[in-house]
Amino acid sequence: MRIFVAVEIPSDICQHIRELIDVLQRGAAPIRWSHADGMHITLKFIGEAPPEKVDRVKAALERMNTVSPVSIRIQGAGYFPSERAPRVVWLGIQAGTGLAALAGHVEQALAPLGIPKEDRPFAPHLTIGRLRTPAPIPVVRELLRQREPLDLGSFIAREFFLYESQLASGGSVYKKLARFPLLQSVREEP
Repeated sequence: MRIFVAVEIPSDICQHIRELIDVLQRGAAPIRWSHADGMHITLKFIGEAPPEKVDRVKAALERMNTVSPVSIRIQGAGYFPSERAPRVVWLGIQAGTGLAALAGHVEQALAPLGIPKEDRPFAPHLTIGRLRTPAPIPVVRELLRQREPLDLGSFIAREFFLYESQLASGGSVYKKLARFPLLQSVREEP
């Protein structure tokens, strides 16, 4: 099964994203738009894993020294690799250092299982659309510019999940396999 670790986006923010995608679809660009339901911020993509490795991943994440809940804001939009020839349309994630710290803890917890660490720095975002080939999308760019400053809301992430990604004809379907709470830091008394 294909697995990954992620923070779930709350349903009210998913609704705002769904409304934005509905507007952007009017741009008639050759973009395959994401389903807003099941949106998540990937902390670590693991890939294919047999059931016994999935069990070891769950156990490693359960033993992980958790970090405090993380404040997250969905704000701004952009394009990979560039605005002139995009392949991906994304929404920005503002989370200070807390989300990167959480991703780092996940990396450290999974490294002893032989799961390689990422080569690139953690860059959280929400993919909302993909193009098969890079192409200018002037109408979509203008629709996004009209909504600047784009702010789709904020939330406190108090948990993260291990997910299974099941490929389907209408896009990936995500199933939660395990939940891991983020605990408040306990202050030690002097």
